[in-house]
Amino acid sequence: MPKRFEGQTAIVTGGAAGIGLAVARRLAEEGARLSLWDRDEAALGAARAGLGEADVQVLDLADAPAVAKAAVATRAALGRLDILVASAGITGPNMPVWEYTVEDWKRVFDVNVHGVFFCNRAVVPHMMQSGYGRIVNIASIAGKEGNPNASAYSASKAAVIGLTKSLGKELAGTEIRVNCVAPAAVRTAIFDQMTQAQIEYMLSKIPMGRFGTVEEIASMICFLASRECAFSTGAVFDVSGGRATY
Repeated sequence: MPKRFEGQTAIVTGGAAGIGLAVARRLAEEGARLSLWDRDEAALGAARAGLGEADVQVLDLADAPAVAKAAVATRAALGRLDILVASAGITGPNMPVWEYTVEDWKRVFDVNVHGVFFCNRAVVPHMMQSGYGRIVNIASIAGKEGNPNASAYSASKAAVIGLTKSLGKELAGTEIRVNCVAPAAVRTAIFDQMTQAQIEYMLSKIPMGRFGTVEEIASMICFLASRECAFSTGAVFDVSGGRATY
């Protein structure tokens, strides 16, 4: 049987580690040709070594011209752009709103919101030219519920949900689908940015009593990135161990 992503190309941001790398591996296993976008050049090199001949783009996703340039370079390298998985993100510090610095707030939004917007904006024209596309943005259950002492992260992920819903409606008359996933906490290197109290709080909210795995999140993302996802767009898919209530 043909592989699900045979003949297709995929960009994965934050593809050097965590959920992004798990998604990249799954896509590659199922036949996709990859472009990994990340700011960590050394980690990208290590990830690429395990993925064959993946294209890599070293860039700051908060830099709009750099993102647009990377999209053009990736299309030149791969021939077309079929899939975008916007996985790159940061948590920011854990503290109450009144102690949050303006600089930290802006940095979280630069990566988690502006970076996702820049990537979506950059790939859509290429997808429209070919008449097909799948965009999967990574939100969070925090974007629905709002985690205490994580206001910037929660607000940024709520913005990703809003962006996804808007873009999905704008492209509903095309063959481009735009959806997002809202995971509960998954133990990755992003935990290094959090306090232990914040980690314990997140675990306490998951009815299954455990964190998700990157492979579990990748499974949902790859469905949304596939042709099978034909009648869902502008939607949010929870992967939360029972935490999500709406």
